[in-house]
Amino acid sequence: MRKKWFILTPIVVILILVSASLFVVKEGEYKVVLRFGEAIRAVSEPGLKLKIPFIENTSTLPKYQMTYESSPTTILTKDQKPIVVDNYTVWRITNASQFLKTVQSVSGGVQRLDEAVYNSVRRKLSEVNYDNIISEKTERGNINDEITKDVVEALKRDEYGIEVIDVRIKRTDLPEENKQSVYNRMISDRQSIAARYLSEGDEESRKRTSKADRTSTELLAQARADAKQIISEGEGEAAKIYNLAYGKDPEFYSFYRTLQSYVTTLQNEPVIMLPIDSPYTKILLGQ
Repeated sequence: MRKKWFILTPIVVILILVSASLFVVKEGEYKVVLRFGEAIRAVSEPGLKLKIPFIENTSTLPKYQMTYESSPTTILTKDQKPIVVDNYTVWRITNASQFLKTVQSVSGGVQRLDEAVYNSVRRKLSEVNYDNIISEKTERGNINDEITKDVVEALKRDEYGIEVIDVRIKRTDLPEENKQSVYNRMISDRQSIAARYLSEGDEESRKRTSKADRTSTELLAQARADAKQIISEGEGEAAKIYNLAYGKDPEFYSFYRTLQSYVTTLQNEPVIMLPIDSPYTKILLGQ
């Protein structure tokens, strides 16, 4: 029995030493090797790794990107309007040893991150009017980019081993006690703008209608004048042609004019008293 224990004891000791010397690094995590509580090195490659047993131990930190959502905070804008702001931050640990030395834990890193983001958000929004903050088309994207850049520089300067990927404002809202008064003012402003646009539209409509009427009157007057001139010129040309034609045979012209007078005189079958020897009567009687 004693011999058996003599054999098993070294084996158990060796197994304990081997177990204490090995640690596993998983995908998506850092293992920081600590010697007497001081970070010696960080291991990021997955696999089975070695450490000095009983002297060194390990601490685990996430390697993947993390998202931190801030609590709603009241901030004053440039035009002194209080707004409730909350945002989210995408971040990750880039230097596990430095991170462990400076902030010691993920919760400590989140605290530093929250301070940097809050300071930047408060400073940037205090430089912008409320109307520009809530306008998605003009300012929101620029503000987010500026805040992200500001936080990145602040954390890099403090050397926490943290990289900020993005900071985005989720909500910019008014405190409940200020909402109704601001909404009423916004409605009044929009109504004033609408009334101005309607007034300008009516004025422009009147101008265009007046211009169109004036142009129409001018065109009609010019058309009538042109028509009269054309008719006058046509009648004059016709008279010239008639005179030229009738001047070649005056007797035939006189005869033709007499026949035209018959058409006019004998309409409606009137009773006419004419001397029998009158040339007018002779022609009518075919003599």
